[in-house]
Amino acid sequence: MNHAAIILVAIALDLGIGWPDGLYRRIGHPVTWMGAAIRTLEALWNKPTVGFAARKFRGVVVAVLVIASSAALAFLAQAALPSGWVGILLGGVLVWPFIALRSMHNHVAAIIPPLQAGDLARARHEVSMIVGRDPSQLDAEGVARAATESLAENTSDGIVAPIFWGLVGGLPGIVAYKAINTLDSMIGYRSPRYVAFGWASARIDDLVNLVPARLTGVIFALVSARPRAALASMLRDARLHRSPNAGWPESAMAGALGVRLSGPRIYDGTATDDPWVNGTCPDPKAADLRKALALYRRAMAAMTAGVAVLAVLWI
Repeated sequence: MNHAAIILVAIALDLGIGWPDGLYRRIGHPVTWMGAAIRTLEALWNKPTVGFAARKFRGVVVAVLVIASSAALAFLAQAALPSGWVGILLGGVLVWPFIALRSMHNHVAAIIPPLQAGDLARARHEVSMIVGRDPSQLDAEGVARAATESLAENTSDGIVAPIFWGLVGGLPGIVAYKAINTLDSMIGYRSPRYVAFGWASARIDDLVNLVPARLTGVIFALVSARPRAALASMLRDARLHRSPNAGWPESAMAGALGVRLSGPRIYDGTATDDPWVNGTCPDPKAADLRKALALYRRAMAAMTAGVAVLAVLWI
């Protein structure tokens, strides 16, 4: 089946209507279903009274169970699709919830007006929807930096990576990826509670994002007004980032915009001393966040055009 054509249908649905609130209230979302399963398994098996090695083993079992069961259900759904355009359209409907171009844009766009108006409290509230750090400690530049970083990283994790794995493996590929990413976002932390139980989930997530993260950085660089600066920043600073993957899209965006990203921040009340990416440049401001969104739109247009070419050439 033409996976690229199916993904184009899903992109069109996402850009056209997103995931409607009414639909979410009625049935939720496939990612929230995965999250509920992970939460239940974690509560049952990640007991503090269990030893470190046993919790690590249980975390491996949970990761394999969630990923394999999600992919198996997706495989059965894909196998049931009819051939031809009907199958492509129905496949697009199934892939639709896993594509999030519209929501990513809207979340970041909502931060710009209060940031430009000097309404820091509102800007902090809006950025709290997309970042994991404590927004109450952020000044205006910190809000802009957090939003820009989240836009860059989530473009890779939330859009390019699922589409990449959807092209490789169809619906099972994209669903398996989302299961991995959800596992990592829920239990893939180095906190005392999750350092053992979430070890496997974090490592698997690092592995499946190796190619998409670097691809995202290249796309950002190629569609930017400063491609050489973006590529130079990415090649120089990506490995400075605490994540083996997030540094690639973030450093490319930092170079493209002429700003610095990453750096010290506060997570769960704990300050970190992370190095800067593109550190000789100034902090981003509201105007830079607007430019980041414009770069995001160009990158997503280029990615969609690439998927369209693959759909035409698909054999």
